[in-house]
Amino acid sequence: MAAERPTGHTAAPAPSAPGASPASLASGLADERVDHRFKALPPDAEGLTVGALAAERRNLFTGGFTTPVLALSAESVAHNLDLLETYAERHGLAFAPHGKTSMSPQLFVDQLKRGAWGITAAVPHQARVYRAYGIGRIFLANELVDAVALRWLAGEMTADPEFRFVCYVDSVRGVELMEAALGAAGATRPVDVVVELGAGEGARTGARTEADCAAVADAVAAAGSLRLVGVAGYEGEVPDADPERVRAWLRRLVGLAGDFDAAGRFSGAEEIVVSAGGSAWFDAVADVFAEIPELSVPVLKLLRSGAYVSHDDGHYKHLTPFNRVPEEGALEPAFRLWAQVVSRPSGEQAFLNAGKRDAAYDLDLPEAQVVRSGRDGSVRPATGVTVTGLSDQHTWVRTDEGVELEVGDWVGMGLSHPCTSFDKWQLIPLVEADGTVSDYIRTFF
Repeated sequence: MAAERPTGHTAAPAPSAPGASPASLASGLADERVDHRFKALPPDAEGLTVGALAAERRNLFTGGFTTPVLALSAESVAHNLDLLETYAERHGLAFAPHGKTSMSPQLFVDQLKRGAWGITAAVPHQARVYRAYGIGRIFLANELVDAVALRWLAGEMTADPEFRFVCYVDSVRGVELMEAALGAAGATRPVDVVVELGAGEGARTGARTEADCAAVADAVAAAGSLRLVGVAGYEGEVPDADPERVRAWLRRLVGLAGDFDAAGRFSGAEEIVVSAGGSAWFDAVADVFAEIPELSVPVLKLLRSGAYVSHDDGHYKHLTPFNRVPEEGALEPAFRLWAQVVSRPSGEQAFLNAGKRDAAYDLDLPEAQVVRSGRDGSVRPATGVTVTGLSDQHTWVRTDEGVELEVGDWVGMGLSHPCTSFDKWQLIPLVEADGTVSDYIRTFF
């Protein structure tokens, strides 16, 4: 019997059932209806639920998908998830992967199943998505001074005594704003905060000196709505980063935790949080965090890398710590954007039907990898095919002399920077090696 196809627009189901697990809430995404909101999905799937479409196990190339279409390798995603799980275990690290990379409840569930402590957010909206899908521990890697967001947070913490929330503080003024907003909201539990140590002059956020950090900690101690539980920062912002400079900054961070502990600044904390770790230097984080001495209470060594899930074919491909420590394993790029040749105005030039609205381009241009013939479906390496630019809806391609590439061919491209790949696609086919689409990854940006 054919699946029911209702007429008209069917809104996405709202997450419900307070206290439900992330897995059960994420499973509800399969009930969402396929329609015009989701790029590249087969027009003849209109009205099917996502779960029903996934059950059909269509082929990405022959199953009615339109171009451009972004595909996520099922095998590479599983490999990458497993690799970071074992890495964190091997090095004695807790793990709160940065969810901004994917903003996908399904991937959050996969990470939690593999032992993640919680999920990291960057802004309040992301934290709201996490809570809607049952995430019980959130690390906000930013100072939170928005009074409306703090009122929401106070309500969440009152409604759910088990909910754990930790965020940065890096200024006395920020502490004052948090205290005022939480007091006005009638907060019933103090918000746990970690002092952010800046990565150096000219870096991004964070108190620049240990004295600045101490002043922020003093302000927290005077605030009834906050509790100091640790220190944190982001080593990826160390100016002119190299292994020596990154490790030197990490040792400052560890030293700050020790100094604060010796001064009794963590009074009342059950554990001391020491957190760092993007996707470029987590080997240095593991090395230096292994040097943390015994403190007055247990230390939560919290790694926050997030881009590893899909990895990439550009920025992180060259920066991954596994390139420096190959015996630890290797991440695999999981994204491939497929676009069709729609114009071949000369023997040296071609245009594809994907552009800035479809491909990450903020760090590196897409990389042409394979060509699938529009005539017979055969696949060959994209030798002599180079992406030279992106317009809003076109990819500019240069071809070497004699390269065969014709209108109708599909070109598979690798992408750089996972964060700005996920945010352009709300429902992404999860594709097995033979082209079978086994599931669809929902994102919220």
